[in-house]
Amino acid sequence: MNGLKARRPRTGAAGVLLRIFGGVMVIWLLAPILVVIPLSFTGKQSFEFPPTTWSTEWYHQLFTAPEWVEALTHSVVIALLVVVLAGVLGTACAIGLDRGVLPGKAVVRGLVLSPIIVPVVIVAVGVYLVFLPWRLAGHELGFVLAHTALAIPFVVISVSTSLAGFDRRLEQAAASLGASPWSTFLRVTLPAIGPGIFAGAVLAFITSFDEVVTALFLSTPTMKTLPVQMFQTINNVDPTIAAASTLVLAGTAAIMLLVLIFNRNVRSGS
Repeated sequence: MNGLKARRPRTGAAGVLLRIFGGVMVIWLLAPILVVIPLSFTGKQSFEFPPTTWSTEWYHQLFTAPEWVEALTHSVVIALLVVVLAGVLGTACAIGLDRGVLPGKAVVRGLVLSPIIVPVVIVAVGVYLVFLPWRLAGHELGFVLAHTALAIPFVVISVSTSLAGFDRRLEQAAASLGASPWSTFLRVTLPAIGPGIFAGAVLAFITSFDEVVTALFLSTPTMKTLPVQMFQTINNVDPTIAAASTLVLAGTAAIMLLVLIFNRNVRSGS
């Protein structure tokens, strides 16, 4: 009726060239990342590519060497604590910014999101200078607090997106039927914004697990995360780094796949 026609997919030579170009760009971007996978199975203590011999020795080293096991354990524990803390604080902050009547709300939102705007080196230096007198440098609590500050913006953005599409008339209907504010939040609001909270929690975990700059400032010989251990070992010819990189890559891909499956199930259920 408006004289608009549905855009047809490109066919012929132009469509073929476009697909070829897209495929080449995908390969170009993924090749440097995927090259670490065969390197992690090399049978030599070298970064020769392609490997001439194959072995799982470096994965055994990753899960048995004390320095690698401790670093991996620290990363997982810290990331899980960050998920809980950033999830709760980020969700509360997003709801407050969405519904609260605050003077200078835009300024507050900018301050909350500043960790992803300010260069991470500046954040790391500031965190180190503040945490050092408090004796939080080299302490697990210091890592958790620093990574939580870096992860909260991602939770706020994710939950705010869910709140933007939430129909508040559902809360009014629940209140009119006698539900208390807390019951309304648990039974109406929380399930509706659940996908946003879940996505924010996943991003918080990835942010903490992969963060290296701030962790470098806070680390000590006895307290370091997996990215710090990888960074400090990179000058040595140790393919365990490739095994750790492959583990991180596989874990990140699995988490993102889980998010896609979760979102698809939520959409199909709704």
